[in-house]
Amino acid sequence: MAVTHPNSDQVVAIYKCLCDVNRLRILNLLRIESQCVCHIEKVLGIGPVRTSQQLAYLRRHDMVEVEIRGTWRMYSLPAKPGPELAANLACLQDCIFEGRIFQEDLACLKKIRSSQCGPQPN
Repeated sequence: MAVTHPNSDQVVAIYKCLCDVNRLRILNLLRIESQCVCHIEKVLGIGPVRTSQQLAYLRRHDMVEVEIRGTWRMYSLPAKPGPELAANLACLQDCIFEGRIFQEDLACLKKIRSSQCGPQPN
């Protein structure tokens, strides 16, 4: 008989979210500070539809929050993540330093911040 825990569904959802490189890249950008969707789209280079789909997936699973500022949507990591999400985000933070794509994304974000549309993050 399988033993289930109350948080098992949440843990599975977190790992499903983390199994996609574009969602990992988004979480990497958001760990710095909140980002306008146009900045995320520009860094990922996967187009507006796919970027929005990835953000919607993360939002449905409570891995990101969105704040509407005028006509812009600003995404951020949850202000109070659950313990499972917090632990996995900490692990992600430790792992990204070894991944070239994550470092390239941060460098790209730094370059486009002043030239792209959208409000500056807080």
